[in-house]
Amino acid sequence: MTPTGAKSAGEVVSDILGNISNLVRSEVDLARAEVAAGVKGAAAALVGMVVALALVMTGLNLLGAALVALILAPGQPVFWAILGVAGGFLVLALCLFLAAKARLKTVHFLPVRAAVNVQRDAATIKEAYRDK
Repeated sequence: MTPTGAKSAGEVVSDILGNISNLVRSEVDLARAEVAAGVKGAAAALVGMVVALALVMTGLNLLGAALVALILAPGQPVFWAILGVAGGFLVLALCLFLAAKARLKTVHFLPVRAAVNVQRDAATIKEAYRDK
């Protein structure tokens, strides 16, 4: 340091570069965390959709069995049992699918907060150097 306590130009530049490096590292970490959270949310929503698809396939198979039972059994107690189970599967599948679809819409695949922070940081740096 100089005798007056002021930093030399080299020290100031070194401090600025160190701060910018830390800032960039922090923003990259934030962007990584945002992308990871988005991927995790999308994966959970897609798992829900796969389960819904499996239930729809089961329900459609049971509906087919119900139609066969309707044709083959004039007493029809088997038909109503199969139809009730199939209808329940289809309603459950629809609920799961709609919930997963709604959740998928809320997932952000782009690091929005990090982008806003970078823009704010760039504006702050510009202002700091504009004043000098």
